Amino acid sequence: MYVVRPVELSDIAALEALAAVTMPGVHTLPKTREKIAASVERSIASFAAHVDIPSEESYLFVLESLGDQAADEAGGEGSGGGIVGTAAIFASAGSNGTYFSFRNDVIQQVSRDLNISHSVHALTLCSELTAYSQLSGFYVGAKEQNGPEAALLSRARLLYAVLAPQRFGDRFFVPLAGITDADGGSPFWDALGRKFFQMDFLDAERVIGGARNRTLIVELMPHYPVYVPLLPGDAQAAMGQIHPSGEPAFNLLTAEGFEADDYIDIFDGGPILQAHKNSLRTFSGALTRRVETSAPERTAVPRVTYAVAASSEQNFRAVVVDCTPVEASATIALSQDVQDVLKIAPGDSVLCVRL
Repeated sequence: MYVVRPVELSDIAALEALAAVTMPGVHTLPKTREKIAASVERSIASFAAHVDIPSEESYLFVLESLGDQAADEAGGEGSGGGIVGTAAIFASAGSNGTYFSFRNDVIQQVSRDLNISHSVHALTLCSELTAYSQLSGFYVGAKEQNGPEAALLSRARLLYAVLAPQRFGDRFFVPLAGITDADGGSPFWDALGRKFFQMDFLDAERVIGGARNRTLIVELMPHYPVYVPLLPGDAQAAMGQIHPSGEPAFNLLTAEGFEADDYIDIFDGGPILQAHKNSLRTFSGALTRRVETSAPERTAVPRVTYAVAASSEQNFRAVVVDCTPVEASATIALSQDVQDVLKIAPGDSVLCVRL
């Protein structure tokens, strides 16, 4: 059985191990124990805070395998225990400044004398994603990537946003790591960012990668549109493309309702997906149901897979459950094992959404 829950101080060592193997790019876990610990402490403080308006809070969730516990109703087979994934939400991107990205624009150019009219693809530095809520830090182990556990992890953080809407904005975005080579180089960065920052891509990640609201970007990045046809072919080809290890996350996010094409990352040119919360499946499809204890099935009843989350801001937990459809019912039948993992009891309410 797997559970998604808020990160705890005891998870720091496990996160450090995950950070050593996660995909390249600027949108993953911090790489040092000190920064990981700071991220965990910030998340714990954010979950504990009373929030009316989203600000500098960040919420880090972990996907934990509970080992060889029975999982008939929670989906999947037992496995070795431990932290096997992470996902995060920043309540308000650029809350202490500005979040920068490149916007894809089309510039129309017309010469009446020559009777020529054409459009040019251009990139414009913008701050339009500032104050959106940002999904980040998504990672699952290879064993869980193609199973319901990955979908659970992606959906669970949005279920928390459904549960506590005052903590987040009305719009969400997700930056995905772009194309890099075996040495960590980025063709997009080499063609554009390097010209202004005079440093390699990996150095840029280290110096400014996690601080897109810093004055360095304002001071050094071009403020006028960048005409894409003037960039080298490999840089153009990398624009909007994801690193291969980001494909599982991309597939989950587009199935959720996120859309690409409007914005790309200013560092590696990776896609930035965005959506209003009302267009996301988790927000539109989430149901609140009262818990009852399931009885042994005596007949073959069609079963549906749901992500089910405890309706508690402070003790949020979510699991995968296979059960009879709940859309036409006021209740959801959960086994005692599932109730114990969610730390709930009959009569409590849960949020559930189809996977």
